[in-house]
Amino acid sequence: MKTVAGQTDRVVVVGAGLAGLAAALHLTGAGRQVTLVERADHPGGRVGRYRGPDYEIDSGATILTLPELVDEALAAVGQTRESVGLRILEMAPAYRARFADGSTVGVYSDPEEMTAEVTRLRGAAAGQRYRRLRGWLRRVYDAEFGTFMDTNFDSPLDMVRIPRKRSALTELVCIGAFGRLGPRVRRIIRDEQLSRLFSFQALFAGMGPAQALAVYGAIPYMDTCLGVYYPEGGMRAVAAALARAFTAAGGTLELNTEVGGIEYGGRRARAVHTVDGRRIDCDAVVLTADLGSLDRFGLRRRRFLRASPSAVVAHGTVPADIARRWPVQAHHTIEFGHEWDRTFTEIAARPGHGKLMSDPSLLLTRPALTDANLHIDRVRGTEQSASDNSDSGDTVRYEPLSLLAPCPNLDAAPLDWDRLGPAYLRELLETLEARGYQGISEHFRIDHLDTPRTWRDQGMLAGTPFSAAHLFRQTGPFRTRNLIRTRDNVVLAGCGTTPGVGVPTVLLSGKLAAARITGDLRHAGGRTARTQAVAPSHTH
Repeated sequence: MKTVAGQTDRVVVVGAGLAGLAAALHLTGAGRQVTLVERADHPGGRVGRYRGPDYEIDSGATILTLPELVDEALAAVGQTRESVGLRILEMAPAYRARFADGSTVGVYSDPEEMTAEVTRLRGAAAGQRYRRLRGWLRRVYDAEFGTFMDTNFDSPLDMVRIPRKRSALTELVCIGAFGRLGPRVRRIIRDEQLSRLFSFQALFAGMGPAQALAVYGAIPYMDTCLGVYYPEGGMRAVAAALARAFTAAGGTLELNTEVGGIEYGGRRARAVHTVDGRRIDCDAVVLTADLGSLDRFGLRRRRFLRASPSAVVAHGTVPADIARRWPVQAHHTIEFGHEWDRTFTEIAARPGHGKLMSDPSLLLTRPALTDANLHIDRVRGTEQSASDNSDSGDTVRYEPLSLLAPCPNLDAAPLDWDRLGPAYLRELLETLEARGYQGISEHFRIDHLDTPRTWRDQGMLAGTPFSAAHLFRQTGPFRTRNLIRTRDNVVLAGCGTTPGVGVPTVLLSGKLAAARITGDLRHAGGRTARTQAVAPSHTH
């Protein structure tokens, strides 16, 4: 594995998202003097938070899988969840899904519970087909994780000239992992609705299930079989805990510090310059900026990158007694429309051909159903609308609510989101109202709305928080590499580089970036604890 040559004692990490935090922890644990700079007033990056008038809510990722990667980052500096005050709960079900015909299904990581759920919905034969699907997804994950996700590539040739990679590649070929994910899942489970539960995750990789390679079955395996978790206090609690561990280990964290550029001497970065005029000397830089912002730092992104679809996300509050009447009561609810393939054709279109969903599939997140401390009590008269006929002065209980609607990025559909955003949100709420979410149009008090314009203004590629799509030419060893050819001591981390988009993968990206500086401390033959735990056998 290629590494940064020369002295690397002082490292500046730009961006305190999960990738930057993981990189900083692994570098600190390896004895480097690390300064972590972040332009916001809190760590987290895309695992963000929105501060409402009397509440906080996650404004970025809300789904945590593979929490042992958090443990691994903490362990790099001798810390644990307990030592940094982080409590992580497994959710059961991980999601509840509701289909257009009104049927609902819970997604459980326990194989017996999920088999029983599928059997309840579709019969015993469907339950057995689910077990076969679970076994196939596991084989994809086992072959892919340690060999292709949790590893640095110097060249695509590594896939065939390194024996363990060659063996894993052969396994993936044998199990059909280079076919298409959606059709493969549907063939195994033989149910159009159920197949959505194990293929919609292709959207995380920036493609529709019908187009995504089946190798991305590793994502639904993590999502539906290894468990979805909730950190008490929200996803933002993970970032805060990693930051505490970093500073406790002697690292320097500078918030409210925006980097204006990098000073180079030839091919090497010599210092990072902040917009307030300071100069931070360094021997190496880990840069977690979005691919759409690399030019600010004297770097070029690859030409002709295809971006992932984007999203419209609304955050606010709703009276708890209104929400209790809704047809689904779950932390995460996936509300599927009738259409499926057409939805992805619309939002994952090539440049200039994107459209808004004609039959929306939506994600509702209600974290107070897991964490009761997130409820908000307001005195009547201070809130905008009342949900009962109580006298003024009574207390009304609210809960935070987020609504996410996938949409095309700005390359696919250069829409005027400043004008369109509020009107489109009203349409989405009317759609939910018609599907049985009574009162949501009137009583969902929206405090913050993110659109592709929001993400573009933050420097994100094509106005999407999901970075470059995982097309074959933009994935694995073909993805934007973390070691930059034109610079000798600048390393990339984050969802735009290897291994890709998602909370587990950005944590891995930070570790992989650190390894480019410290040398490969573990990757030559190691795998994470979870992979070792699941490797001995397959479920059939």
